[in-house]
This record gives sequence, C-alpha cells and structure tokens, in this order.
Amino acid sequence: MYKAVIGLEVHCELDTNSKNFSASPNTFTEIPNINVSTVDLGLPGILPYPNKEAVKKALKTAMALHCTNPDEVVFDRKNYFYPDLPKGYQITQVTKPMGINGYLDILVNGEKKRVLIHQLHLEEDTASLDHFNNYSLIDYNRSGIPLIEIVTEPCIENADQAITFLEDLRDVFLFLGVSEARSNYGQMRCDVNISVMKDTDKELGTKVEMKNINAFTNVRAAIEYEIKRQTELLESGGKVVQETRRIAEDGKTYSMREKVDAVDYKYFVEPNIPPVKLSDEFYQKLREEIPELKLERYEKYINEYHLSEYDSGVLSSKKDISDYFEEVLSYGSDIELTVNFVTSAILSTIKKLEIDIKDLFITPKMLSGIVDKVKNKDISLDHGKKILYQAIEQKIDPNEIIKKQNLRQINDKDQLLNLICEVMDENKEQVRQYIEEGNTYVYNFFIGKVMQKSNRQANPNVSLEIIKEELERRKESENK
Repeated sequence: MYKAVIGLEVHCELDTNSKNFSASPNTFTEIPNINVSTVDLGLPGILPYPNKEAVKKALKTAMALHCTNPDEVVFDRKNYFYPDLPKGYQITQVTKPMGINGYLDILVNGEKKRVLIHQLHLEEDTASLDHFNNYSLIDYNRSGIPLIEIVTEPCIENADQAITFLEDLRDVFLFLGVSEARSNYGQMRCDVNISVMKDTDKELGTKVEMKNINAFTNVRAAIEYEIKRQTELLESGGKVVQETRRIAEDGKTYSMREKVDAVDYKYFVEPNIPPVKLSDEFYQKLREEIPELKLERYEKYINEYHLSEYDSGVLSSKKDISDYFEEVLSYGSDIELTVNFVTSAILSTIKKLEIDIKDLFITPKMLSGIVDKVKNKDISLDHGKKILYQAIEQKIDPNEIIKKQNLRQINDKDQLLNLICEVMDENKEQVRQYIEEGNTYVYNFFIGKVMQKSNRQANPNVSLEIIKEELERRKESENK
C-alpha cells in the first residue's frame, strides 16, 4: 500500500495601505501599472524601507500559529532573474523568519489534526505576467505588495486535510484582520508538494511540485490526481520524476519542467535595510491584539457553553458572527435563547438582506433586551422573533414596538382562565368531543383559539395546563 505525503507553501498578501518597501498604494485594481513607484520598478538609486504595519501583521500571524518569533527583524536578498522581478532579486527572509516551528490544529471529519509549520516569513510579491500567443505583458501593480509565506512540514496525508488546513488558515487571516485572503484576487495562493511512499518505507518518495494554485477546488483536484498518477506509476514499475506540474481545467496535471537540483539563490542579508530589535513590550502589545481564533471558540462553545457541535460550528465560523453572539451574552442574556435567535432569525435575516452582521439594525444590546423579555416570560419566543423582524424592517427599537402594541405576554392564570372559558363557551362541540369521546386533539384547537383571541399574548405553556384542567373539570361536572 502507498500513502501520500503532502507539504504546502501558502502565500498571502497582507492588507496594508502601502506596499512592503515603498509608498505605492496596496489596492486591488484591474488597471495595469498604476500602483507603481521607482522602488517597485527597481530603478537605479532606490532605497527600500520596510512597512511597519506589514511587519506587525506578519509577526501577529506567526504568534497565532504558535511559532517562535525572532529577537529582531532582518531581511535578506534572494537573487534570481525572471521577468516578473524587476530588481533581479527579491527582498525576503531566510536568516531570521518572522516565525519558526509552529502549528495549526484543525478538525478533519471530527478528528483533530496538528499541521506543523516549518516557518513563516515576510517578503515582497512579484509582478504578474499575462501570457499571449507571441508575447507576454507585465503588470507591476502587484510588485512589492507585502506577502507572507507559510511553509508546512510534509505532514499532510490527504486532500481533506490539505483543504481543511487552507480553509482554517484563511480563517486565521480573517480573524486576525491581516488580509481579506481572497483567492479570486490572487491574495491567497499556494504551492503543493506531493509524493507517495510505501507504508514500510523509511524515506520520502520523489517530490512533485504544483505552483501558484488559487482555488481550493484546484488544490483538491491536483492532490487527488497526483496521488492516483504517482501510485499507478510506481505500481507499474515506473519512477516518479522530480518536476513542476500544473493543474489543467480537465482536472489532470501536466508537466511544465523537470527540477533536478535545488536552485542556488545566493542569499545574503539585505544591505539597505538595517536590523531592528524587537522588545518584550512590543511582543506583549501584539499578543494582546490576538483574538480567540475559530477552533478556540468552537471548543469553548462545546465545553463551556455546552452547545451542540452544529451550533458551535455555525457560531464560530466567522469572527463577526461570533463577536455578535458573545456581545449579546456579555449583557447577561440566556445562552440557549441567544443561540436560538442568532442561528435562526439573525443569520437568516442577514442572508436574506445580503448584508454583513455589522450592518444589521439590531445591535447586540437590542437583541439582548428581546432575549431577556422572552426569558422573563414578558413575551413569547414566537412574539420575540416577530418583533425582531418588524424592528429590522421598520428600523425601530424593539422596546418601542412592545410598548406601542402592548405585546407583553399574559402569564396571569386568572386572566388566562377567563380567556379559556370564553373560548370553550364559544366552541361547545370541541368540549363535547373531549367529554364524550376523549379526543385530546382539542388541546391544540383551544391553544390556537386562545392565542388568536389574546393577539398571541397568552403564555402557551401555562394556557395548555389550564385548558387541560378546565376540560377535565367540565368532564367531571358533566358526569355527576
């Protein structure tokens, strides 16, 4: 039997106002070559200077991935010649990356998997090339954008683990606010290294590299196809060639070039950017800015809040939803009712309106007020949701709606008994069916009538108890 060994090299552009080593805007545009400067073009006499915000976001990401951080920021030169690299070298990190020896825990099919991080380093992105039949065009807008590269150890075993890691890593970027990580803008892409080996082998198989894959669906297709191709090749007595391949639209991979020896990039410390020492105080401030990440929240909701796996997954899936939910709880609202409101009414509303939860009219404090009124039985759950929808539609404080429409729930037993007796006197046939035939379906009939007569203000649970008692009382009275 053969098993796969997979390593990923994930690139993510950081969200900053300017580029990594120049003042050029760091914004996405389809108009070529407008966000460029002399530094980005590598013109003679340029002097790059590092973007402090990019450094902070790279370090923060490394810390969230449990990496060991450096005592100073050091940049290096990676020397190679390619049309998308105007200087003939790339400013990157080798000597002291932003983080080493980290990990990210992921949940794959209900089981926890730890993906080891070899290193995270900060560099500048290259220009982009558009290839045509007889020529290629270069767009320098992307050149110099701050880019972090996260290199995993070869510890991933299948496509499910790889995709879950990429999805969870993207969530780390989003929770930290370091990048939008939009693959359709090229902000997040990865290289995939795949080899197969026998279960009994001690050494890894020959590695095949797939470069610059944007869509996660293409990552899955490349991994699954390569595992199948390499396995069949080895089983037939062939040898896997160390090469770079590409994934095509047909879901198959095709060879681009063989890669026998490692390229000598002749790294050396970047002479134009002096090292900068990092203090414990600086790291402490960064550490305080790191929020709870998705898996931490998911496990907290299960272990501390005792929520179901499904609800925990929904509530922890996005930071803004999780933050909204937790802010409602911060006002002391009931957990179970808050989960009910958020996972049903709130999420369905923002989906229907196609808005972010931060743009929703109902603030966490407003929702907390509705939840508390339901908990205190001032209004029913059904009424609470109707008030919520009305408040969103009319952009009115829910408390004003409750006051104007006198929607407080009726809990007084004497008041409810009067309502129920009126309903029974108006529907004597249903009373007879219970007394003479023992039909208990009339319970629901009378509940409906009571809710209708009370404008849905009657407490349904208390009403049901009184309905049963009154029907039984009338039955006993009839049989005397």
